[in-house]
Amino acid sequence: MRLFAAVLPPDHCLGQLAAEVGRLKKLPGADGLRWTGHDGWHFTLAFYGEVPDDTLPELRERLARAAHRHAPYELRIAGGGRFGDRVVWAGADGDRPAMAHLADAAEAAGRRAGLPMDAHRRYTPHLTLARKRTGHLDLAPYAAALADFAGSAWTVQEIALVRSHPPTPGVRGAGPRYEPLARWPLGV
Repeated sequence: MRLFAAVLPPDHCLGQLAAEVGRLKKLPGADGLRWTGHDGWHFTLAFYGEVPDDTLPELRERLARAAHRHAPYELRIAGGGRFGDRVVWAGADGDRPAMAHLADAAEAAGRRAGLPMDAHRRYTPHLTLARKRTGHLDLAPYAAALADFAGSAWTVQEIALVRSHPPTPGVRGAGPRYEPLARWPLGV
């Protein structure tokens, strides 16, 4: 099964972001983007890809240890940007160093469980809001419109192991569906 570790923002914070995304969808060219639904918004800590069933217990154990070694921390959905001309995202503000350390620990959990992890790169906490479909569309106005966004702060108290189900074939605009499989409290 296709898995990743993530921080899942609380519903009230996702609602604030959904209202902001509603404004973005009114910008010129917004129909040229494939928008993600707020039920799929999450901060990925580590992407594991296809995880064999026999590796899952080891991964779970290692993620539980990683969660235990990290204290809860403050975070908010804030700002945004773009990855080139492909993706529009919302960012994070708050204790970003704690978030990066947690992402490193989640990545190490996968590696120690025997999963082939991609080359390590600098962690950029983000929630993917939209992907460009095709053609030419300048994403800079979308990133600029997110610059002053700041949602409510919350305390990140857990990490989740999430399963990604592929989009339904033949359904235009369908995206993946995400299912939390397990959660571990931080610092406990």
